[in-house]
Amino acid sequence: MPDKIVRMGRASDAQRPVMIAIAGDSAAGKTTLTQGLVDAVGKDRITAICVDDYHRYDREERKPLPFTALHPDCNYVQIMEQHLQMLATGQPILKPVYDHSTGMLVRPELVEPKEFLIVEGLLPLSTKLARACFDVTVFLDPVEEIRREWKIGRDTKKRGYDRAQVEAEMDKREPESEEFIRPQRAFADIVVRFAPIPGRDDPPDTPLSAELLLRPTVRHPDLSEVFKQVDGRAMHLKLIRDEDGRPTDALHVHGYAPTSDIGVLQNAIWADMGGEDTVPTGLGRIGSDVRNEPLAVTQLLLLYHLIEAAR
Repeated sequence: MPDKIVRMGRASDAQRPVMIAIAGDSAAGKTTLTQGLVDAVGKDRITAICVDDYHRYDREERKPLPFTALHPDCNYVQIMEQHLQMLATGQPILKPVYDHSTGMLVRPELVEPKEFLIVEGLLPLSTKLARACFDVTVFLDPVEEIRREWKIGRDTKKRGYDRAQVEAEMDKREPESEEFIRPQRAFADIVVRFAPIPGRDDPPDTPLSAELLLRPTVRHPDLSEVFKQVDGRAMHLKLIRDEDGRPTDALHVHGYAPTSDIGVLQNAIWADMGGEDTVPTGLGRIGSDVRNEPLAVTQLLLLYHLIEAAR
């Protein structure tokens, strides 16, 4: 089968780039997560692309159609698969470009894979052939109420919509999100959820907490010693049952956790990676002036997997 051929070819190619997929619904935090990794690794070593560029129609052309941008029929999925296979074997591509600010399809761009490659977007894990191209797969699964507010904030500030338009579009997209976006969660090595802690009355400015499901499909760092040194209420690792009933580790990093405790966790992951000097300072940034430590831990864990896959 084509997906098995791709996996075997990548396994035997020592020069291929290390590829990570970050999937999730619109405004789930994919770009923020990606940007921290790019800043940490450096643009000279890492390439990041968004597969939403493979939209088949521009915004005006989509308006009369019976489906939204979340539907595979609204995207050139086969071309996406072809390009991912080429990138996975170190070949350059001429990638389409969708301008989210205008809703237009614009001039394509040349993409040459470097040592690492991040592929983020709505549908990177939607087909078996696409999934075969990745070393590590991630699905962002924020609480839906929070994601909706993130999308409203982003689309009203950066894309020229008003709140009512964004809410109407999200309601229209909901059936396709359930049918095509959320099922990709089942194929992720790591599932990330940012949310407040239920039942706590934290101040409004308390950073969101992170829950990371670390599935046994890839090797994760051994953090057992870390949790002997930190407050187990603020950060903990426990075995739970996933949605399919299978056991998986769940790493919880609470937004109220002391920065010193989170620093112990970050330093442990960094040391397991063989990192020199100190943990990269660009992790955890939301915009230019906000830092979220659970986000920084999440990005550092993904950085760990990039380095491990390169080895």
